[in-house]
Amino acid sequence: MDPTTSGRFRVHDRRRRPDIDDESDGADSAATPDDAEEFVLVELADEPVDPTAPDAEDRFDPLYATAEGYEGDLAEAVDALRPGFVVDATLVWTDGSARFREVEVVRETRFRFADGVEGMFEAAVETWRQIRAEGEPVGSITTRSNDGDPNGALYLFADAPGSDTFDEVRTGRLPIEPLVARVNDSRDGDDPREVFVLRPAEHEFVAVYVVFDRDGVLAQTVRDTYDLGPGLAAGLDASYPGGDGGDPTAPGGSDGSGDSDRSGDSGADDDFDDDLDDDFDALDRL
Repeated sequence: MDPTTSGRFRVHDRRRRPDIDDESDGADSAATPDDAEEFVLVELADEPVDPTAPDAEDRFDPLYATAEGYEGDLAEAVDALRPGFVVDATLVWTDGSARFREVEVVRETRFRFADGVEGMFEAAVETWRQIRAEGEPVGSITTRSNDGDPNGALYLFADAPGSDTFDEVRTGRLPIEPLVARVNDSRDGDDPREVFVLRPAEHEFVAVYVVFDRDGVLAQTVRDTYDLGPGLAAGLDASYPGGDGGDPTAPGGSDGSGDSDRSGDSGADDDFDDDLDDDFDALDRL
């Protein structure tokens, strides 16, 4: 009988298997055809991970599950998975390659990736200038709505020549999970978020923007601005008779302002700024 792994996983991406020389999951890349697509998965721990623990980095190592070749209800369930979703799944291992035996979506957080974006929003650019002036490679701020309520956590990582921070985030080698977990802890819940991973064309950093309200104005504006899905226009269409709000996986228009201070989110934790400033270790992978 083939071995199985059951647990809760974050779906990072669906792509052809990346060429990683030091894969830690023990999978044999030769067992998977070169043109086959796989999901990049990160197993979620039952309890918070202590970043000082000796095995902390290993707890977020990615593994890969075949995305093709399923039948019936399982095929529909696998095909419906999107980056950012949290799933309960059972994986079966055959010849070093993993396949889904069962999968159920438990939370529809979305990860959206954009490389070489033009017109990076000013909050990110100004924060990056401050970080570099202080000689730091990583930093973070909390963005706020016009009412002053926190609406997002913005993390910035250096993307120096010779490195590829964007790809490391997308493939799960630089984990997003601790950043999302910090937001959930600060807001006393794990509601679905919208997480944007953006690499600007004109600046040497990668932004990971965890937006608190997946359906709020801020998330819609960012989606509009960088063509990452339905945004404000889709929301307006849905408010009229016959409007359906658009396909959540289809590309959206680009008529948003990209202003990071726009959101109707409320009820945020006033201590969230302090959590970011005090707990975020710029030199720690976690």
